[in-house]
Amino acid sequence: MGQRTGEMVAESFGALLRGMRHAARLTIEELSHASGVSVRAIGDMERGASRGPQRRTVQALAEALRLDEAGRAALSEAARAGRPRQEAHAPGACELPRGVGDFTGRARELGLLRELAGEDAVVAAVSGTAGIGKTALAVRAAGHLADLFPDGCFYLDLRGMDEVPLDPGTALSRLLKALGVAERRIPADEEERAGRYRALLRERRCLVILDNAAHEAQIRPLLPSGGPVMTLVTSRRPLAGLEGVRQIPLAHLAAGESAELLRGIVGAERAQEDPGGVARVASLCGNLPLALRIAGNRLQSRPGWTAGQLAALLSDEGRRVESLAAGDLSVAAAFALSYRQLSLPARRGFRRLALVAAPDFGVPVTAVLAELDPAGAEDALEELVDLGLLQSPYPGRYRFHDLVRLFARSRLSEEEPEAERRRARERMDAWLLETATVAGRWFEPDYGAPPADWSSLVVLDGQPRAQEWLMAEGEAWLAALREAARLGGHARVVEVAEAMHWFSDLWMHWGHWPEVFGLSAAAARAMGDRAQEAVHLNYLSWAQTYCLARYQEAEETALRALELARQAGDVRQQGWALTYATWALWGRKDQESRVTALEHTRRAAECFQRAGDADGLAQALVGIGNCLRRLGRLEEALEHSLAMVERLRDPSFGGSPAIVRHAVGAALDVVGESYLDLGRWQEAADHYRQALAELRSRPIGRAVALSLTHLGRALVNLERAEEARAAFREAVELYETADDSVRAARVLGELARLTDPPG
Repeated sequence: MGQRTGEMVAESFGALLRGMRHAARLTIEELSHASGVSVRAIGDMERGASRGPQRRTVQALAEALRLDEAGRAALSEAARAGRPRQEAHAPGACELPRGVGDFTGRARELGLLRELAGEDAVVAAVSGTAGIGKTALAVRAAGHLADLFPDGCFYLDLRGMDEVPLDPGTALSRLLKALGVAERRIPADEEERAGRYRALLRERRCLVILDNAAHEAQIRPLLPSGGPVMTLVTSRRPLAGLEGVRQIPLAHLAAGESAELLRGIVGAERAQEDPGGVARVASLCGNLPLALRIAGNRLQSRPGWTAGQLAALLSDEGRRVESLAAGDLSVAAAFALSYRQLSLPARRGFRRLALVAAPDFGVPVTAVLAELDPAGAEDALEELVDLGLLQSPYPGRYRFHDLVRLFARSRLSEEEPEAERRRARERMDAWLLETATVAGRWFEPDYGAPPADWSSLVVLDGQPRAQEWLMAEGEAWLAALREAARLGGHARVVEVAEAMHWFSDLWMHWGHWPEVFGLSAAAARAMGDRAQEAVHLNYLSWAQTYCLARYQEAEETALRALELARQAGDVRQQGWALTYATWALWGRKDQESRVTALEHTRRAAECFQRAGDADGLAQALVGIGNCLRRLGRLEEALEHSLAMVERLRDPSFGGSPAIVRHAVGAALDVVGESYLDLGRWQEAADHYRQALAELRSRPIGRAVALSLTHLGRALVNLERAEEARAAFREAVELYETADDSVRAARVLGELARLTDPPG
């Protein structure tokens, strides 16, 4: 073998390899098995499709062929000769664009790309909305990874947002030229070009950036089949149809990173002059890198401006997107490229979704606004997500980035007449309020399921689904309620608020009930209906007590309702007004308020008795026991409350089963509290457990949490630490769910004081 070395050097790598394989009496399959190099790769080498394999491939083949030193040298030299020389590359072809020196953030993504760079033929797809910094990340990654790719880094803009994106054939031609293939040797057939490109990449340790991809079909012919190459694709679409690709979706920068980017553009000294203004500009830019760069460039080109002055300019929502332009950089133009790619239904949906006041929305409201069926609405929403114009934080829900919402609003204003915009808003609001009323009535004792002939875009076949919808669309139907109040739809406002009365107990921590019942009380007043105004003032008093802890204001509201109920001759509402006033007085700790509360609740019981309202009477009778306990008359409280438990459990008492059962739980809770105050721990614990069994049937979170807290205290005194911990932990969870951080912290303190169990 060594005697023929001089002749072998002049041969091509493929011919030399074939001769050596024949001399070793090996088939291609046998050589593949011995070397670990694929049959296809060896075949490509011998046919001349792969002329310059990498060093590690040559070494593996030489080992398998058992070549001597001269043979190894000849094979290595032929491989080097077959590799296109760097100077053979087309000058300027597929060169990397200029990076940005003030690149900020993306440490996690850069770290992930470096990890992936060690894999064979790896493809990573970076996706995200317009202006999120996909290209900047790709170019930055090329700089970071250059040491891992000695055969070069190549960049190609696929012009995915153009009306006619770059076709794969042209893209392959440009990439082949960049890899050193002479134009005359580039195959005319696209499939052959793709094969030649893949063959070259199997032997090159290089990085290829395919920027601004339009869709999967444009990308597939450009992906390698093997070799040490890394391909980094960027696109506004997620390109989820590509197989074996590592997806890297980009999020917006964190607030601190956004401020850091602005400081990097305008200079630390100038940013330090107005750090608050810098933070405000970053926030108004929605932490979108393109918007931040434009804002920074505007400041840089206007030395007399402060960041605070630019923030004031950007505070005008109607002008913010248009103001984020500097030279040929424009946020609106970037969004417009994606908007032009949309189908007509998706464009209409995109524009009209700007009318939604809530931070996120679902398929049904989109269908109502865009006048589509649910399937069409879902298709439109997914199309918007694919182009980065919407985000989908979790299945079935969608949301705008702040700047994209403003862009959608501008499209709506420019492309649809005012009358059409008004009809779309009215259609959405009517649907939201009707659905909210039907959902809320699931919790009303006198309603429950909607009428058999009722149908809508959502399924409300039980309380769980009704509650889910009311909570998911809370801000949307509340905005519709505000609009109805503004337009004088008083009867509708009262109807919706009435439907929320029982449900509000279950979602006490929402925070908007004072507004809901304030609107309905005002609407009843505008209608001149004193009885209805008394009802809704009572609801408002409840909200002021339990949602706002404004006890004096709540008492005054209830007493105003009491006077209106007297004027209207409504004895039942007088009873409720006195009950709500009692609850407000419980929040005030002075003895005089406690005495007045007892008087109120006794009068309330008399009113309910006269009105024949068993549900109200149950509340008032339990309230009497609670007032006695608060006054320190513990034995009276025990006697009264235990008697009430028996009376309420008697079927002859009447009333709504759910409400009366809850009253039984509340009475047992008073018994437990009384025993707790008396230091009778076992009896307290027993009655709290009984109370919880009843209260969980209609789980008002704070009521259950309070009973659990008291149960935990009784168990601590009984030295049953593990059971106490369980009660405290559940109470903390319920308080946290109710956003009651103050009470949660108190219980956590009690939990911390319990010693850990031994062992």
